[in-house]
Amino acid sequence: MIVPVIICGGNGSRLWPLSRNAFPKQYLSLNSSQTMLQDTISRVSKLDLNPPLLVCNEQHRFIVAEQLRQKKCSNSGILLEPVGRNTAPAIALSAFNAIEKDNDALLLVLAADHVIQNEDSFLQSVVAAKKLAEQGKLVTFGIVPTEPHTGYGYIRQGSSLEAGFEVAEFVEKPDLSTAQDYLSSGNYLWNSGMFLFKASRYLEELQNFRPDIYDICQKAFASAKTDLDFIRVDKDIFASCPDESVDYAVMEKTKDAVVIPMDAGWSDVGSWSSLWEVNKKDSQGNAARGDVMLENTNNSYIYSQSRLVATVGVDDLVVVETKDAVLVAHKDKVQQVKKIVERLKADKRCEYLQHREVFRPWGSHDEIAEGERYIVKKVVVKPGQKTALQQHFHRAEHWVVVSGTARVRNGEQTYLVSENESTFIPIGAAHSFENPGKVPLEIIEVRSGSYLKEDDIVRLDNDGIGY
Repeated sequence: MIVPVIICGGNGSRLWPLSRNAFPKQYLSLNSSQTMLQDTISRVSKLDLNPPLLVCNEQHRFIVAEQLRQKKCSNSGILLEPVGRNTAPAIALSAFNAIEKDNDALLLVLAADHVIQNEDSFLQSVVAAKKLAEQGKLVTFGIVPTEPHTGYGYIRQGSSLEAGFEVAEFVEKPDLSTAQDYLSSGNYLWNSGMFLFKASRYLEELQNFRPDIYDICQKAFASAKTDLDFIRVDKDIFASCPDESVDYAVMEKTKDAVVIPMDAGWSDVGSWSSLWEVNKKDSQGNAARGDVMLENTNNSYIYSQSRLVATVGVDDLVVVETKDAVLVAHKDKVQQVKKIVERLKADKRCEYLQHREVFRPWGSHDEIAEGERYIVKKVVVKPGQKTALQQHFHRAEHWVVVSGTARVRNGEQTYLVSENESTFIPIGAAHSFENPGKVPLEIIEVRSGSYLKEDDIVRLDNDGIGY
């Protein structure tokens, strides 16, 4: 069997302000009507494979679960990393999980945040790689380069095989002159970070070259617990694991690495300029999404999330508007966006971490106004969902139901609040709200008091999830 392993890592810095630490790019819709994760799932569903195993950060678990639910996609589990430790440990955990069910399982390792425009070519490459993987080879997919790109690592092709080449060498990101030489030689491919190999062979090679990573992952997985679709490994054990990529840990050391060339319109969408490259453009070379009006604008990427964005007389710009931030950058300078994110983080500003609208397992909340002693939020609760029972010691809350019906727990009382009705939650009162109906519940929440931050909260039960 082949198990797709979809790695959902990433911290969301290169596509800020749309991508955030708490909601990175793989969970966004950037190049189609689906999110990048959903596009990846759709891509592998066209092959006769086992349901995918997803590997994600603990804090993103509900986002992944919700996007699977939206796709009505079965899965082999959502493996939670309590801390990020790069791809070598993530794949090791996946391999231990796979061989529990089938010792001959093949792992098709994919990133959740890649764009592949020619899916037929991708699928053909996977089929071609299967025979080599079944023979014990560790297959990577090398992208046929289209330009002397300095942002990718490269793979030098060795001796020819039936469906590909032996890997002669992995090389680091080159300077422009070296990249031009690589392109001219015809012997180099971009390193895509996609793989196909037996789970057991990967673990053998990991044990040979990095026994420390192997031992820690084996121990962490041995005590794994299943919670619904979530697979939780031992946090304390896994936290001691070295941070290492699969390339450094295994692929650069093994004698069984082979590469399959892939010409599939691939991009890792590592910057706003690369996103501009893979999007459809108008006759002036502009890629635009949202409520956008362009006048005498050329070769630009314009994105509007919540309001009209108009540009006049500009070239080669990236303009991205979200509800709480606006980015304006030259296309040639977009790699420096991460410096803005670093400054936001150093200043402890929330804009690097999450959007104004925050998605939770039960729904979402969106801050729409703020003053010195008040915050106004729009809260949406999905049918059948509820928040945790909680209390606050520095703020009171007024709730106005805009649509739907809320079942409110307020101190010792439980009652219904319908459309155009309101209720008051005093300071210190234990409270929760749930949606007992069949349609989304929309509430306007007004917080007032001397301290309004999210850490003024005590959760009193585990029946729901609080803010």
